[in-house]
Amino acid sequence: MRQLKAVMSSALLAAFLAAGLGGCATPLKDERLRPGVSTGADMVQYYGQPSRIWPETDGGRTLEYATQPFGQTCYMVRLDAQDHFVSAIDALAPAQRERVQPGMTPDQVTRLLGRERSRVFFSNSQEDVWDWNVPPEMNGYLLRFNVHFKEGVVLRTSYSVVYPDKRFLWD
Repeated sequence: MRQLKAVMSSALLAAFLAAGLGGCATPLKDERLRPGVSTGADMVQYYGQPSRIWPETDGGRTLEYATQPFGQTCYMVRLDAQDHFVSAIDALAPAQRERVQPGMTPDQVTRLLGRERSRVFFSNSQEDVWDWNVPPEMNGYLLRFNVHFKEGVVLRTSYSVVYPDKRFLWD
């Protein structure tokens, strides 16, 4: 049992390190991306196929690079009608999360935050709660941003701290 815990802890550490190293070249920090010059084809070459493509009213599009259910980001890369890079944001940044307001529809929330980590329906409260992993405010814990829907619209938002599971801690 002790060996199993050691192997699992090593595997988790390796996964976290790999995620940390892979996070260096993101659409927010990538020096290869130049507004008006870089193209949608460049995006696919650098980051792979997006998880979703959103059409824009001006003929452009937004490429969604969601990292849920395990990551803590969702990059929205905006391209103009000529398929040139305009901008990139992390849809799960605090300012974006604050834009979720009561009365919004699930489609509006998905368009704003990207693909969710999970959905759970609570029959007693009649709430459908979607959540996203987001960067923690305190080191050592995971944090989830929750959007509570009732009767098809946002009722409220909340946060949940995810405490470490005792099974994966050292003895």
